[in-house]
Amino acid sequence: MAKSWSTPPREALRVTPGYRLADADLAATPGWEHGASAADKRLAVDGRHLSEEQERLFADGRSGGTRSVLLVLQGMDTAGKGGIVRHVLGMVDPQGVQLHSFGVPTQKERSQHYLQRIREALPSPGRIGVFDRSHYEDVLVVRVNELVPPEVWEPRFDEINAFEREVVEAGTVIVKVALLVSPAEQRARLRERLERPDKYWKFNPGDIDERAKWPSYLEAYQAVLDRTSTDHAPWYAVPADNKWYARLAVGRLLRDTLEDLHLEWPAADFDVEAQKARLDAQPL
Repeated sequence: MAKSWSTPPREALRVTPGYRLADADLAATPGWEHGASAADKRLAVDGRHLSEEQERLFADGRSGGTRSVLLVLQGMDTAGKGGIVRHVLGMVDPQGVQLHSFGVPTQKERSQHYLQRIREALPSPGRIGVFDRSHYEDVLVVRVNELVPPEVWEPRFDEINAFEREVVEAGTVIVKVALLVSPAEQRARLRERLERPDKYWKFNPGDIDERAKWPSYLEAYQAVLDRTSTDHAPWYAVPADNKWYARLAVGRLLRDTLEDLHLEWPAADFDVEAQKARLDAQPL
């Protein structure tokens, strides 16, 4: 039998007032006391439940339902966002997933409101949307790199909270995950990308430049967690030095989120017995 969480991740990882990123142990495994091997078995079990619940969500959307789920993955370079997509979302039917990666805005996007490209990428009813980076870049990267002055990015915290409330009220559950790696772990992962030819494609020299701004990013992330972890869209601070733990935690967060929708399989909009009779009457 697969081991269980001692404390559910929605309780162990939720950001509440007083959370201090600078004090967090990013190699810890909050709520999980059984190690990596047991985590792999637990994730496999959770994956089966997640797959079934995702199919219910998809069926509900195909039948006129309005519910959807949005997973927001935010973190520094090498934090494991891509691994979450492969190892967690890879356990569900890909036709029910809408993945968007948000890089540097295009010229067209820069001419629009910063939330416009986010609105256009919101998941359709019945889908799980995944944001690899997100609208939070507009209060993180722009702040750290001084791309816009404080009087521009400062009001965005309230704008984002209002935007997310609007999204939730329209039927989308938002799961915001901050994948948190330590400077030492990031260094090791960047080094691995430089030592393995099959990882070169993942490396960007700019990652080293951004790494030099770590204290500024720490301050910016703390502000994000302080000001945008709300009742309608809370943040979950996931220690990510152990990739296996981050994947386990996000998998369980998604499973619990979908199960809490309490979706039923859509009822038939046709006479089932009549269709059985028609099928049985065919000579083929």
